[in-house]
Amino acid sequence: MTEAKTSRRKFLTTGAAAIAGGAAAASLPNISVGASPVVLKVQAAWGGGIFLEFAQDYVKRVNEMSGGSLKIDLLGVGAVVKTAEMQTAVHKGVLDGAHLVTAYWYSKSPVASLFGTGPCFGWSANELMGWIQHGGGKALYNELMSDLRLDLVGFFSGPMPAQPLGWFKEEIKRSDQMKGLKYRTVGLAADVLQEMGMSVVQLPGGEIQPAMKSGLIDAAEFNNPTSDKDFGMQDVSKHYHLGSFHQSQECFEIIFNKRRFNKLVKEHQAILEYASEAASADMAWKAMERYSKDLVELKEKHGVNVYKTPDSVMNDQLKAWDIIVKKFNKSDPFFKKVIESQMAWAKRHGAYALNNSPNYRGAYEHYFGKL
Repeated sequence: MTEAKTSRRKFLTTGAAAIAGGAAAASLPNISVGASPVVLKVQAAWGGGIFLEFAQDYVKRVNEMSGGSLKIDLLGVGAVVKTAEMQTAVHKGVLDGAHLVTAYWYSKSPVASLFGTGPCFGWSANELMGWIQHGGGKALYNELMSDLRLDLVGFFSGPMPAQPLGWFKEEIKRSDQMKGLKYRTVGLAADVLQEMGMSVVQLPGGEIQPAMKSGLIDAAEFNNPTSDKDFGMQDVSKHYHLGSFHQSQECFEIIFNKRRFNKLVKEHQAILEYASEAASADMAWKAMERYSKDLVELKEKHGVNVYKTPDSVMNDQLKAWDIIVKKFNKSDPFFKKVIESQMAWAKRHGAYALNNSPNYRGAYEHYFGKL
């Protein structure tokens, strides 16, 4: 009797262990640990600075999450092709992937800019990504890829704070001061500011400071205080204007050649997608730390005057957006389809978000004084 109980107990214990072990094995990714890693050649649109860090942060997550079975070989700006050619290179399989923004292929379709540098409907970049991820935006993005016959799979990552209006030779107090100025921006923002009377030049980031120094342009924006400081914008201007509707929401786009992506095991496909989401959260937190610190340095170390962009400028930007959107809606049915989807989502979400948001400025000034 005792031997029977002992035998039964031993069977149940070892059997349960075997079942648990089998279940654990079944849940492990179907990846050969000893095999050589799958290597993807991915080019970034960034030669240095915090944007290259964001690309590296994504790559680090992919490489570590795969346990060494998948590796991204990150190439710097211009390593294989010029920035303007990156999307085409990925489409053709010259590159396996790229880390960029949709405004960089605006010339293929103005709709591209709506997934980054589009009109402001009272929403932020994080809310733009909410629309992309859960409000129908991703399906429309995939439809655009199909319409353009681009052999691509794309993920979005890293909601960017509203971009500053930028650097000027004098403080901008009125909207009419901007008329006639030669100004750098990209995407649909170029159309908006041209509508406001500016002469717009689209330049890559590394060419902005030299262009302003030489007088090729009168004013410029890139993206944020950290990048602007790294470019040396404080050496060509002391007048920096924060807040603008020309590019009030944007995020990074990470693209892969679709045929290459489809050949990957499902676990690797999932890692490429979910790493973009993990890197997205970390980028938002890192931006809070770095952008605010570098803005203080621009003011205190470099003597930069920092201003809030006047309401007159921002109101005229919204009026210009109305004209540009109406023009493209009339000429491009798919552009109109995307705009309508964005507006419906922004209207519904905005009613909640804006009514629910307490007066954060009031709380800040309660503790730290007037801004």
